[in-house]
Amino acid sequence: MTEIWRHPLYRQDIQNIAQGELPWKKLEGKTVLVTGATGMIGSCLVDALLMHGHIRVLAMARSEQRAQSRFAYCWDHPLFSFFAQDVCQPLQTEQPIDFIVHAASNTHPKAYASDPIGTITANVIGMQQLLETARLHKTERVCLLSSVEIYGENETGKPFCETDMGYIDCNTLRAGYPEGKRVAETLCQAYRSTYGIQTVTMRLCRVYGPTVLSTDSKALSQFISNAVHRQNIVLKSEGTQFFSYIYAADAVSALLTGLLRGEDGQAYNVSDTRSDITLRDLAAILANVAGTKVVFALPDALEKEGFSKAMTAILDSSKLKSLGWMPVQTIQTGLDRTIKILMAEEANK
Repeated sequence: MTEIWRHPLYRQDIQNIAQGELPWKKLEGKTVLVTGATGMIGSCLVDALLMHGHIRVLAMARSEQRAQSRFAYCWDHPLFSFFAQDVCQPLQTEQPIDFIVHAASNTHPKAYASDPIGTITANVIGMQQLLETARLHKTERVCLLSSVEIYGENETGKPFCETDMGYIDCNTLRAGYPEGKRVAETLCQAYRSTYGIQTVTMRLCRVYGPTVLSTDSKALSQFISNAVHRQNIVLKSEGTQFFSYIYAADAVSALLTGLLRGEDGQAYNVSDTRSDITLRDLAAILANVAGTKVVFALPDALEKEGFSKAMTAILDSSKLKSLGWMPVQTIQTGLDRTIKILMAEEANK
């Protein structure tokens, strides 16, 4: 991930965010704490904030070594600072914190099954620690990155709007992720009511992009890895799942829209109808890009425990779009950019 910043397509993505028509003055001269700063969304957000300038970025993640590699280009930047910490522990910083974006979470099937406790605690205990930090630092606003998964299983097949709610079987290992996100959202409401802390929740659909981590076991992430290495795309189901997807840079512009324009206490879906697609069709697109083919295989036991049972998970993002947000990339153009950037990075290794 050290070379991604040099790729012109990625720099264009970041420039689109940093130069976007947002009320940036609300952040200028302020400090933004980003948890999960080395993750797919957190790292892209840090890049965009630094490119805009005039915003102090306090990046937090568990591995300083990974952070030094990812942020080598800005490690000595006067507006950037990093500290290594588990989000579930009280924050060890005396710096002022004006805004908080909570992007630290396990977000893929193998992690749900191999680290079920960490999956729950990052979302619940981690959220509480950040809200306590917001209380003590008199933070202006906290942004929680939540998920389409909080809606549960969709029996109607219709897109979820923010007032909908589906069924989740809480008595399963995998439920730690969606239930953890649900509790995190409720904690935000509790701290709003008790301490007057402003919060906004962004419910993301499935996110992909060139900042994807190599350890990510989500189906699309594995498809992307296959395509980058010009391998056959391995589909571990019939591929009839119909989901919403969003390019990482568009997800970052969405969360900034919610942070800066959203109404206190509200939740906003993040998706794009141009990127609603079946898993099978996704696999076909990437096989075409890579010049390979789609093959079928069975998931291993650990993967299977972490798989979602939902077959349809489409989000209605009209509420967010009413704030002026519009995604840039379609699923086709987003995947094309992702593969080009990652292939270039692979070639530079």
